[in-house]
Order: sequence, then C-alpha cells, then structure tokens
Amino acid sequence: MKKRSILRIIWLAAGFLSMGVGMIGVVLPVLPTTPFLLLASFCLAKGSDRFHKWFTGTKLYEKHLEDFVTNRAMTLKTKFSLLIPASAMLILAMLAMPNIYGRLFIVFLIIFKYVYFFTRIRTIPARVAPGKCEAETD
Repeated sequence: MKKRSILRIIWLAAGFLSMGVGMIGVVLPVLPTTPFLLLASFCLAKGSDRFHKWFTGTKLYEKHLEDFVTNRAMTLKTKFSLLIPASAMLILAMLAMPNIYGRLFIVFLIIFKYVYFFTRIRTIPARVAPGKCEAETD
C-alpha cells in the first residue's frame, strides 16, 4: 500500500470517528458537538473530496456548522453549548491543580475563551423553521 493511501485512510477514519463523537454530543449535553464536527469536516476534506461533499450536505452539518463556516457566526445557544462544557472541564482541572500559577493560567484561558467567542465570532439569531412563528420556537 502506498504511503498516500494509508494517510488518506487515517484521515477518513479520524473524520468518521470525530463525526460519531459529534453525533453523540448532539444528545449528550456534556459533550460538545461543534468542535468534533469541525474536526470531522477538516479530516474528511483531507481524506476525500467525495466524503467531504457528502458530510457538508448532511443535516448535522447544516444545523451545527454551516453558519460558522460560511459566516464566522454562531447562535447564542451554539456558543453556550460550546463554552459551558469546556468551562466546566477547565474548572475541574483548576480545582485539581495544586500550583497557583497553573490555576491562574486556567482562569486566563476561561476568560480568553469567552472574550474571543463574544468579540471575534458574530452572534446571529436562531433560525425559525418554515411554518413556525418565533413564539413557537422559544
């Protein structure tokens, strides 16, 4: 087997694994969906144009990534679904950290994440499904 095809298989395997974890994240609130789907998109693009095109046509991609990829924007719900679990994990790491400098660094990371998400990534309103009024989506 050629080195290139082995690498392609590794990219595809990583892409489908990331997509699977992202799909699990849709139902488990503690597992972030978007980072895994971004990783899946990247890996599938490296592995195969055909699988990447297929992935970008799925409802999973359209619902969770399309706005971010095309407009560098997210809904407020998407931002918080990324930030809250990641912050919870960082807080647990901070509590386990015996070193004060390590704890301060983790606090800096948490603050940086929120500042970045709310200053560098535009917040867009959630889409309303066709046939529904905004009051029905709340």
